[in-house]
Amino acid sequence: MFNKKVISVILGGGRGSRLAPLTSHRSKPAVPVAGKYRLVDIPISNCINNDLKRIYVLTQFNSASLNSHIKNSYQFSNFSNAFVDILAAEQTPDNPTWFQGTADAVRQCQHHFHRHEYDYVLILSGDQLYNMDLSKMLRMHEESGAEITVATQPVTAEEAPAFGILKTDDNSFINTFTEKPPIDQLEGWDSEVSDEMKTEGRKYLASMGIYIFNRSTLDEVLTDTNTIDFGNEIIPEAITGGKKVFGYQYEGYWEDIGTIKAFYHANLALTDDIPKFNLFDKTNQILTRARILPPSKIDVTLIEKALISEGSIIAAKSLQHCIIGIRSRIGKNSIIKDTYIMGADSYQTLDEIDTCTKEGIPCVGIGDNCNISSAIIEKNCCIGNDVTIKGGDHLEDTETDTYVIRDGIIVIKNSVTIPNGTTIG
Repeated sequence: MFNKKVISVILGGGRGSRLAPLTSHRSKPAVPVAGKYRLVDIPISNCINNDLKRIYVLTQFNSASLNSHIKNSYQFSNFSNAFVDILAAEQTPDNPTWFQGTADAVRQCQHHFHRHEYDYVLILSGDQLYNMDLSKMLRMHEESGAEITVATQPVTAEEAPAFGILKTDDNSFINTFTEKPPIDQLEGWDSEVSDEMKTEGRKYLASMGIYIFNRSTLDEVLTDTNTIDFGNEIIPEAITGGKKVFGYQYEGYWEDIGTIKAFYHANLALTDDIPKFNLFDKTNQILTRARILPPSKIDVTLIEKALISEGSIIAAKSLQHCIIGIRSRIGKNSIIKDTYIMGADSYQTLDEIDTCTKEGIPCVGIGDNCNISSAIIEKNCCIGNDVTIKGGDHLEDTETDTYVIRDGIIVIKNSVTIPNGTTIG
């Protein structure tokens, strides 16, 4: 219904420094999630599941792996108008600067949108985990007569200072907005929410960073080149300037994975018996690159609450509360707990493995007799035999050449080698 009316724009975000080192060599939308997907697969899948198939992804930092993933994942019929295209920041004679913020990124790419016919622009974030009925949001935007719609999520008082907080009138139009208010200044900012949300203490409406703009409205609000951000400038100024800004209240699962701690917990939560984010929902499938990989092979391993991606070879003693990424190799008698192992981009040959073994060099993957907990093991890491990696709240934040510690979580950096017998944590 809305496919011919809507252009979808996914914001790739900035440097992603809070997600470092996962973003040291890739953009935020390209960070692997749930073992086999990338973050960008979430908003793209939400769009495609709602028949919104004209999608731009805006990025400027470390975009090579993102470009490759999208090129290899999202291909449509030559007889369709569907596309998922990357728009990287570019310097031109008329514009010598890179993207300065979310609104500036959209402003700089508008000339690409204008090549198409559309009535609405749907703006999404590339680093959030959620499943939303975008068609319902678009329908309510259209029926309300709004010029702008902002998706909102009820949050608790403790969570509110991290968000822009909104107040709506009886018709769900937003009349006031405050950016990241201190917890002691929240009095009077509570909103009408469902009984379930009230029970959970979630009574403050936070902006989710998901917007719908009428085409003419977006063109108008972006004419002032001094405004560079939607959350801090465009939306508050539209509200105070008399624009009809509708609040679409969404009470389903939504997680902004902007930090190592949030990323870690959001991923491991997927191993719950009935996770809040359902990867097994056939009506809202998460799409990704179709890889030709063998089934995973598991040898005498006790497995409890784990997601195991395809192409893995596992001889561990036990896996508990883990996510195992594609092409992972885990050696004999290793114990892995509360850990996300991202896997590898390719297999080593038998000759390469034999050479590593003879020379005492760790192979790609996890060696024998390892004990790993509260950790994230990046892609292509070579973890030797008898290695202990134990995260925990007692550990202070630190950074070395091979790993970082954030909020007690040990992150082994991409493609590093951890020698036999090493202890971290």
